[in-house]
Amino acid sequence: MDHFEALFRHGVPSARTFFSGNLCEGVGFENADGLGYLHILHGGRLLVSGNGPPFELTRPSLLLLPRPTAHRFEPDADVGADLVCATIRLGGEQTNPIAVGLPDLVVIPFDSSPTIAPTLELLLGEASARNDGRQVALDRLFEYLLVQIVRHVVGEGIVTGGVLAALADPSLARALTAMHEEPARPWTLDDLADVAGMSRTAFARRFRAIAGSTPIDYLIRWRMTLAQGMLREGKPVKAVAAAVGYDSPAALTRSFAKVIGVSPRHWLATRGG
Repeated sequence: MDHFEALFRHGVPSARTFFSGNLCEGVGFENADGLGYLHILHGGRLLVSGNGPPFELTRPSLLLLPRPTAHRFEPDADVGADLVCATIRLGGEQTNPIAVGLPDLVVIPFDSSPTIAPTLELLLGEASARNDGRQVALDRLFEYLLVQIVRHVVGEGIVTGGVLAALADPSLARALTAMHEEPARPWTLDDLADVAGMSRTAFARRFRAIAGSTPIDYLIRWRMTLAQGMLREGKPVKAVAAAVGYDSPAALTRSFAKVIGVSPRHWLATRGG
């Protein structure tokens, strides 16, 4: 069972590489609407500020800021900092479980995750070679790296709450994956407890304790994530309602407005739909 497949299918990550080289003076990164950042420090030293207390990186590391966050880099005055940097979008909208579930800042030293090393070798090779197609190759490698980082965060228990933490729990992961793969199914708490292989009471208690919501509330938010994507693709509200488990456009509109704060039509209009 692939616990991430449905999440990434409906919220495909994207990246755009914008810097590769030695940073020799301080630089700030703005809080760009909808964009996060993924930086690779592969040489030198770097002081990072703007996201909590300042800290210094003295060994090769990845830095992921999954949501729009202003921050600043001050490289070592003598050797600078060797960096490859990309802006990222994790896909989906404000209810995307991956975007919501990741910490504000993820720092992964190269030597703490051997499974990421081959991707970093390829990416850094592309960054230094300057071959034709370099931009496309770097962007795709950054996108693959994002998937690997999510695996690492879940596998290492870096997150302790939210859906990513719940995916690290084998029983809860079965129920979550079922919801992700069949969002239109009329799931009940009993159904989901059966999938998890737990009693109704134990399942509800553990789900809320780890994921931070009831299973049905989570299902509704997941449906709204999918609805937003389909609306942006130009699908009519009636078709979207059926695809995510509502028997009428009016029923979808009520649920959408409760979760997102506005009707599907108004939400789409504010995004140029």
